[in-house]
Amino acid sequence: QLQLVESGGGLVQPGGSLRLSCAASGFNLNVYAIGWFRQAPGKEREGVSCINYSGYNTQYAGSVKGRFTISRDNAKNTVYLQMNSLKPEDTASYYCAAQFRPSGPCTFDGYNYWGQGTQVTVSS
Repeated sequence: QLQLVESGGGLVQPGGSLRLSCAASGFNLNVYAIGWFRQAPGKEREGVSCINYSGYNTQYAGSVKGRFTISRDNAKNTVYLQMNSLKPEDTASYYCAAQFRPSGPCTFDGYNYWGQGTQVTVSS
C-alpha cells in the first residue's frame, strides 16, 4: 500500500528552524516528483516547494524562497523540507504529496498521493 508519512512539525519561535520529513512506503520515490503543500485555517492550500524525481529540479513559492530548502534521499525513500527563518505566517498544516513523474521538472499540479500532514506553528 502506497503511503506517505510526514514528521518534524512542532512549535517554534519566529526566526527558528524546523526540518520536515516525508517518508514513503509501498513504492520507490525515485520515479516520483514530491511536493510540499501547506494550508492555514481559513486559507486555500498552497504549494510551498517541489522536487523532481532525481532532485536536479526544485521549485519554491515566492514567500519561502531563500528560507526553505527541499531535498531528497532516494536511498532512504525520504524527502525533506528544511525551513529556516520561520515567520508566524508560515503557521499551517504541511503536507507532502507524490506524483508519478519519471522525467522532467516538478510542478505544483497533478499530485495523486498525499500524507496526513504535520502541524507547524510559529509563535513567540
